[in-house]
Amino acid sequence: MRVYGIDIVKGSVRSRSKRPLFALCRIIDDEIASETEVSLFRLIRILEAEEPDILAVDSLQEVAADTKELYTFLQSLPPKTDLIQVTGGGDHRESLAQVAGRYNITFNRFDPYAEARTSAKVAALGAGCRVEAFADTCLITVSRGRSPGKGGWSQNRYTRKIHGAVRTKAREIEMTLLDAGLKYEMKEFRAFGGYSRVIFVVSAPRAHVPVRNLRGSDVQVNVSQPRLERIRFIPQSGKPRYLIAGIDPGTTMAVALLNLDGELVHLSSSRLTSIADVISLITEHGRPLIIASDKKEMPGTVEKIRRSFNAVPFLPRSDMPVPEKFELAGSIQYENDHERDAYAAAMVAYRHYKNKFASLSKRIPSGVALDEIRARVIRGRSLEQALSDLSPAGADEEPKAQVPEEPESEARRGREREYEAMVARLRSLVSELYAEGQKKDDEIRRLRRTLQNERSKVKARIRRDSEVARLEGIIKNQKRHLRREEKRNRTLRKQLERMRTYADLLDGEDLVPLKVLESLSRDAIRRLDAEMGRKPGDWIYLGRTDGWGKNAIRELAEVQIAGVVVPDLSVLPPDLISLFREMRIPLIGEQGLGLRLQGSIGICLRSALDDRYRVWQEEQERYEREKKVDSIETLFKEYRSEREREVRKGG
Repeated sequence: MRVYGIDIVKGSVRSRSKRPLFALCRIIDDEIASETEVSLFRLIRILEAEEPDILAVDSLQEVAADTKELYTFLQSLPPKTDLIQVTGGGDHRESLAQVAGRYNITFNRFDPYAEARTSAKVAALGAGCRVEAFADTCLITVSRGRSPGKGGWSQNRYTRKIHGAVRTKAREIEMTLLDAGLKYEMKEFRAFGGYSRVIFVVSAPRAHVPVRNLRGSDVQVNVSQPRLERIRFIPQSGKPRYLIAGIDPGTTMAVALLNLDGELVHLSSSRLTSIADVISLITEHGRPLIIASDKKEMPGTVEKIRRSFNAVPFLPRSDMPVPEKFELAGSIQYENDHERDAYAAAMVAYRHYKNKFASLSKRIPSGVALDEIRARVIRGRSLEQALSDLSPAGADEEPKAQVPEEPESEARRGREREYEAMVARLRSLVSELYAEGQKKDDEIRRLRRTLQNERSKVKARIRRDSEVARLEGIIKNQKRHLRREEKRNRTLRKQLERMRTYADLLDGEDLVPLKVLESLSRDAIRRLDAEMGRKPGDWIYLGRTDGWGKNAIRELAEVQIAGVVVPDLSVLPPDLISLFREMRIPLIGEQGLGLRLQGSIGICLRSALDDRYRVWQEEQERYEREKKVDSIETLFKEYRSEREREVRKGG
């Protein structure tokens, strides 16, 4: 039997730059043939050439990064090679150390070659699960090895040659399947001169199909298997594992299952559970070797379950006290007191046999199923008899009860001596456990005080950090508010400085201050209001008149300003001048005013401005008179035309 084990030395299948290198251990007929380092490509080539019975890995993630790559890897394996994950499959995964421990095998966990060697050994002993990803049917596709193409003068002959080769190869495969006695279905795709493709659906696994992949010049053969919807893990050994069961009967029945190493396998409770349901539940997880109760007399329900499995009973010397149950179940999460009692009963049974299990582990040679030896010894067999039962001649036999060869009195005396020795050992064990319990109680009290102090420190630190965070948030908001107020303060100071300058200019006798307006727009007027403000009697200097609007002029008229000074009246549109006159806003050119500008403030000579203002008033009076005359004439014309229409209408 050829069993190959692998383990990653360096790299990873997920890395594109650093491809994995594997430690490969070959075991042939229970002997190590070789150990070497190979790449993934070299490993596949070796498997194709040597076709081992088993390829053992401790994790599928070492050979495939995802499910798609795993399907590809399994497809590349030879048909007779099984991929075994020695650590189990699905939700029931264990470490390689735990699996090896069941066969009393030790190894260096940091040595890839030791892990590959151990994986191969435990796989050969029946550990792990076989990985199945394909159905038990096979798909054989015979197709063209090249495309006919556009061709030339000999295109038809070339096409007939290719399709004829496909037909010939399909007939050869059909004869091979008939000789092997395999059932199949064939689908043909006819083409010019033969077949373009032929598909065989064979009702047999790929390992039983005597056809291999082929790629020739004119024809190619591809042998594949349909994928399963989910990858399945099939245990190599169908024998259930041994368990220690703790059962707490009653209206609510609780079941706790431990393996022979004291690890919790299952814990549950239900109010609607019958004996048959409990037996079915235990059978799903394994075979109970020991069934324990927390009472000194086994309840009838538990006894019925024990008899159905022919398990070894375990009873404490007295009913277990509640504090002891709390101590035993302190390391697990349980839903109610019934689950706690069931787990405590199972754990007491495990502790009773713990020393014996440890002694057996030291005396058993490596490569032997440790749980099988434990089961036979607990049932009454000696170690030598148990080892002989697991030899090839007696491996499949059930352990039988030991038949005493001594007379009945001698057997009774022997049992009494054994019981006395057991009582002495148990008394010494009780004293040791009591002393150990006292030490642990003291340590627990010390650790609880330490934990309380640490929790107090952590709570104080959390409160301090939360308070610091709150205050930092307040400081941050206050700083933002302070910066906004400082900015507003600077703006107001600048505005106040401009207004002081403007007020000083107002007190002068020969000069008139002007407030500078950038353009005749509402945005510019808002900026002027923000910087200098507008009051009745203010003179405005208008820098630009392009883009003027009626709304902007109306806003100037609402405040009743004294007037507007522009650079040049001659270039202004007549419509703009007329609109200013309608709004009765004086519009004066800057020529001859001695105008000087500085930022948002300007000054001009008062005498010149008064002269210009009087001229504007005279023109404004003339404009209003002419406007009244035009209005009267228009009214007269309208009246005359209306009378003429009436006269014509009346005849």
